[in-house]
Formats: sequence, C-alpha cells, structure tokens
Amino acid sequence: MLFAFSAAPVCWAASASVSGLVRDSAGIPQIGAEVQLLRPDLTVVASVYTNSEGRFQISSLMPGRYGVKAMGMSYLPALRENVRVRAGTIVNLTLNTLYEVMQWLPAEPRSGSSQQDDWAWTLRSAANRPLLRWLEDGPLVVVSDGTGAAPKLKARLMATGQAGTFGESGERFSASVEDTPSNGRELLARVDFAPNTDAGLESMLGFRQDLGFAGSVQSVAAVAVHPEVEGPGGEQGLDEAAIRTWETMRLGDEFEVEAGSTEVLGRFADQSADTVVAALPDAEVDWRGGKSEIGYRVATMTPGPVQGDGSQAGAWLPQFSTRNRSLVMERGLHQEIGWKRTTDRSSMSIVVFSDNIQNPVLEAIRTLAPGAEGTAQAAARPAVLFDTASGLVHAAGPNFVSQGIVATAVRRLPGGNQVRLSYANGNALVMPALPRPISMAELLGAAHPRRVQTYTISLSGTLEGSGTHWQASYRWQPDDTVTEVAPYTLDASSPFLNLGLRQSIHLSHDGFTTVEALLNVQNLLAEGYRPYVMKDGSLLVVAQDQRGIRGGLAFTF
Repeated sequence: MLFAFSAAPVCWAASASVSGLVRDSAGIPQIGAEVQLLRPDLTVVASVYTNSEGRFQISSLMPGRYGVKAMGMSYLPALRENVRVRAGTIVNLTLNTLYEVMQWLPAEPRSGSSQQDDWAWTLRSAANRPLLRWLEDGPLVVVSDGTGAAPKLKARLMATGQAGTFGESGERFSASVEDTPSNGRELLARVDFAPNTDAGLESMLGFRQDLGFAGSVQSVAAVAVHPEVEGPGGEQGLDEAAIRTWETMRLGDEFEVEAGSTEVLGRFADQSADTVVAALPDAEVDWRGGKSEIGYRVATMTPGPVQGDGSQAGAWLPQFSTRNRSLVMERGLHQEIGWKRTTDRSSMSIVVFSDNIQNPVLEAIRTLAPGAEGTAQAAARPAVLFDTASGLVHAAGPNFVSQGIVATAVRRLPGGNQVRLSYANGNALVMPALPRPISMAELLGAAHPRRVQTYTISLSGTLEGSGTHWQASYRWQPDDTVTEVAPYTLDASSPFLNLGLRQSIHLSHDGFTTVEALLNVQNLLAEGYRPYVMKDGSLLVVAQDQRGIRGGLAFTF
C-alpha cells in the first residue's frame, strides 16, 4: 500500500494537458497555426500546429502555470498569460490583424486617476485592459488576458570594454531610453561615450509615428565625434552627422512601399574646408501573396559598421576615409530584386543584386616601427585617416562594380533555437601578397576587384536551465578579401568566427531581467589579415573586420 501511495503522485505529475481552438476575429478556425506553451520566463516548453479544424493539444505536461501563444501568417501573435494547466485544461485563442487591434485603442488619454504603471510599454483599452505588449527578445503580441505586465525596457545602462573599432576603443558607457507615450508614437535615445577621456562620443535619437493600417513615419538623427582621429593634413578630430527620414505605406494587404532619404555631413573638427555633404535616397517596394514575398530595393548609402542594430548610432552613419588627401565617404548605387518564402518553421530567400561602389573603405591596423616618432610617424600616414586610440587607419580603395546573388535559408529548431545558412557571390576588393617594403600609394594601388564566394552558417538559441542567450556564426571567404561581398545585405554575419553570449544575473520580483552580462567576440581567430611592411619600417595589417572583443554589464530599470 505504501508503494502504491507514493507512486500515484508520480503518475499524476505528468498527466496535465492543454487543448483548444485557434480562430480569427470572424470566428474562422485557423489551420496550421503554431501554438507554443511557454514558461513564466517566456522560454518554449512545447510547440504544436493546429489541425484541419483549427484545434491543438499538448499532453504529458507537469501541472503548473504557463503562457499559451498562437501565431499565424498575417496576424499578430496572441498570448494568454498565467494559465493554470491541469488535466484537460482548455484555452481558446483569437488571432487579430494590426488594423483590428488599432480599433481597440483608447480614443483619448486616460484620466489622471487611472493606472499609469506600464502605459509606456503595454497599450491598454479604454477599460484599462492590456491589449499589446512587447515580449523580451520577441514580437509584439496581443494580450488576451492577464494583469501585471511588466515593461520590456524603460532605461538601460551598459558598461563595456572593447577593442578593434575605428573611432572607439577601450572602456565605454552606453545609456539608452525607450518610450511609447501614446497614439502609436515611439521614441529611442542613446548615447555612447568613454569616461574621463576625450576618446569620442556617439549618440542617436529616433522617432516613429504609427499610422495604423496605412503605415508609419520614422526619423533618426545620429551624431559621432571622434577627437582622436587625425586627417592626412594634420587635421584633428572627425565629426559625423546623419538625419534619415522615411515613410512606410501599405496599399491593401499585398503591397508595401518604403521611401526615404539620408542627409549626411562629415568634416574635421578644426573647421577644415574639407567637408562632405550628401543626400542619399532609398526606396523599396514589396508584394506579398500567401507565404511568398517579392520585392525591389534601391539604395545609395552603404550600411554602417554595426548594421542590423538600429539602436546604435553607427548603424545610421556612413564610413569615411581619404582619397588624394581629401575626405571622402563610402557610397554607391545598389539595386536588387528578391524573393522570399516563409513558413511556420522555416524561410528561404534569394536576392539578385547590382552594385556600383564608390570609395570603398580599406581598414588596417598599424604598428609603428621601434623609435618611429615625430617626422617619421607623420610621413607614414600621409593619405589616410588615423585613429590614435585604436591604431586603425581608413583609406579609400578603387571604385568597382559588382553583380551577384545572395541565397539564405533559416530553420527554427525545438527549444527556441535557430540555424541559418547563407551563400553569396559577387565582386569584392582583394589584396595580393607583397613581400618587399612598399609605400602607402603602392599598397592602395595593389587592391583590385575579383569575383569571390562566401558561405555562412549561424546558430542561435537559449540554454535550458541557465537561460543563457547565445549565438555563433562562421562566414568563410578567401583570406585576401578586404571588403564585403554584397555590402548592402542588411542581415549579413561578420566574416569568419564570431561568438555572442548574454547571461541574466539578477531577476526582479516579477521575473524580468534587471542585470545582464554581455560578451561579443568578432573574428575570434583573427583570420583574413593581410600584413604589409611599409617603407618606414612600420607594419600595416589590412582586414575586412579586425578582431574585436566587447564585454560588460547591462542594467535595466
């Protein structure tokens, strides 16, 4: 009897289940919608798809409190939080379009006596019921039930140490603030600086106005000050500024148009006459039908060195270098036609492009020969931008044209993991081996375009138990390649081996992260380096991406 009594709870512990029906706002069952069961920290426990009647079932669960999320094409995900799952629990979910959700939003601000705790982060109805929420590292979801939703981010302070970035080196502090006041407006502000030095500052301010089903209007202003960058004529300090404005317009459910322009200014801080001013337009047209998408894109400004992270000022700023002792900006004319197909578990895309690249930046790290100071040091960099803090130099390589293709496949794996494979070919600048000592002019003249290929594999996910977010990528390309293949690819990985980790250290009482440890390493094995001995005895090592290490702590409050 004692044995039977002790065994019974073990059988009961895994006997919980949850089932239900997924419909749209008109009550039509949704076939093939993905339904995820989530832990309180929003990690995935199980994932299933609805059947031909829109129904789902997840069995063999430990009883407890979970979240249930449903996702379908052309709909915002729907989330039911704090569900007590026992034997035979039923949860029905409704998927809504963005246009339908917009109709629920309050027509006027709430009264001063109403709840104000997370208005900036959870949109609520006039009855103060949560409607929309940003999940941590996740999408915008429709909140169908539950209270006490915590903000994703109010303010964030990050302290890091890094190396290998032009214009930035050593200890850095970053502070960012996000706000969503009301009426579909969003605001992002960020500043990045080195304490107790004059080693530069970057800042940005972004604004977005959501126009509902019609689209949105966005603006971003970014500024960078690099006082330790020297010009070819002895100028001190490089200042950069960019203002980008663009509008997204939706024409029905099938077409989306985005058009904008970036106004750019670059100059030396000592009021030198050597100033670059440019207006760089861009546009994109996309057609969506079912699970497929076809688009055309034209752009003139090459993405910044931290492309893909729109919260950093460097993502909106161009790259500068010198040609014939004058300040120049990397730019070009890019056109592409792309096709993409997305399913619940995977996606694949093919892009055919044509580029005309002007003033491509060649980056190198320079090591002075022992005793090379004063006149010898000045003579060693007559035609480059030189960053005295990091030892990096920028110079313009020869202009070139390129046509090629980029193909990408993404597969989502169980447990929230993901694998990404990518292939690209096109022209890029390459540098041959030159064993004899050379001058800077000879070095720049040796760079020439050549058709090359790249292969990339990227993995990312979250470790069970510890909650560690990780990502790793390796992009193979010929070692002599010193500029990007397909530089306008917005989501490309950096060359060679890269690692990234983000570990939660402290959680608040509501389960949200308040302190995180961060570590990112680019080009871990220092591959793709092209060393050259200069005539003054110094060593110049050219590489598309120098090895860089960035680590620190982030505080959210």
